[in-house]
Amino acid sequence: MKQVWSATGRRKRSVAQVRMTSGSGKITVNGVDVNEYMPYAVLVMDLKQPLVATNNEDKFDIEITVKGGGFSGQTGAIRLGITRALLAFDENTDPTSEDSYRKILKTAGFVRRDPRVKERKKYGLKKARRAPQFSKR
Repeated sequence: MKQVWSATGRRKRSVAQVRMTSGSGKITVNGVDVNEYMPYAVLVMDLKQPLVATNNEDKFDIEITVKGGGFSGQTGAIRLGITRALLAFDENTDPTSEDSYRKILKTAGFVRRDPRVKERKKYGLKKARRAPQFSKR
């Protein structure tokens, strides 16, 4: 039986469930190839960053289920999920050594969840901070 490393990533309103198995580098999002699912190549490049940083682009097959948010938030959630799955794969390596995934990914800034979320709307305003247009007359 193949070993599976799984992790969850979140960003804004998006939640991504990532299942990583050893394979040839195929990435599927919600049952569709990642290049078909994501509308821009920049987003695909962004979610592959942890794999590129650790030289694992063609070592793992990754199956992703993602819900909520837009494409940008989903990309961030997938990236965090892939990072956490890589850390689970590399958990037996000493984290202080130079070639440990944790050290590589942490210096690149992929380990931390992005805490920025949409601010709530306030009463009397049109959005969180946007006031109604002022009319002198």
